[in-house]
Amino acid sequence: MSLKNKRIVIIGGSSGIGLATAKLALAQNANLVIAGRSLEKIENAKKYLSSENVEYMTLDNKDEKAIEDFFKKVGHFDHLFTPGASYVRGPITSHTDVAQSSFIGKFWPQYFAAKYSLPFISSSGSIVLMSGAFSQRPPIDGASYAACNGAIESLGKALAVELAPIRVNVVSPGTIETAFTWEGVEKEKRQSAYEEYRKLSLLQRTGNPDEIAQSVIYLMSNGFTTGSVLYPDGGFTLR
Repeated sequence: MSLKNKRIVIIGGSSGIGLATAKLALAQNANLVIAGRSLEKIENAKKYLSSENVEYMTLDNKDEKAIEDFFKKVGHFDHLFTPGASYVRGPITSHTDVAQSSFIGKFWPQYFAAKYSLPFISSSGSIVLMSGAFSQRPPIDGASYAACNGAIESLGKALAVELAPIRVNVVSPGTIETAFTWEGVEKEKRQSAYEEYRKLSLLQRTGNPDEIAQSVIYLMSNGFTTGSVLYPDGGFTLR
């Protein structure tokens, strides 16, 4: 169950969970294609990974045509991971833009990535989508966000059936301390949210990107796992 010499595409691989996954994949001697929206983050990723086995591309994953063109440039590969997302969260009373943002910034980018990767992905390869544990235990202020995560998990199961023998799985993490999660949010609010999650988690803590990356590597490398949703959430969904 090795990723040695496998070609892995990570859309959203220049920071957070995607970057942590890239690091672990490189440790297994994989070859990577990392795509991201931010040139600054891509440059930081280059310095952090410092490897000749990584190709970097810019990609607006909210743009369907850009996703289609991206895979034409990438060509043949073995595994796809799609953690890249951009959205805001709010209660049911929020403006329609807020309600739609999770689907525009998280669901459809993964849907189209799966769609346009098909001519190029190995028949023995895999796709790992990313949702979130709020699909099973929704927050008080995120109806559309919880629904989006649930839709991604259903999409993963449906694609596992439709695309077999290509394997499709979903990683559904709990709250992870990454810069992305709280861009533009004041420190006090971040710490308050982290503390609340610790109380709700069986392990009494938040997660870190490396722990989720390990789950992703497992889903890529275990050839008998498909149609699964993995919840590395510290027991959040059980409390």
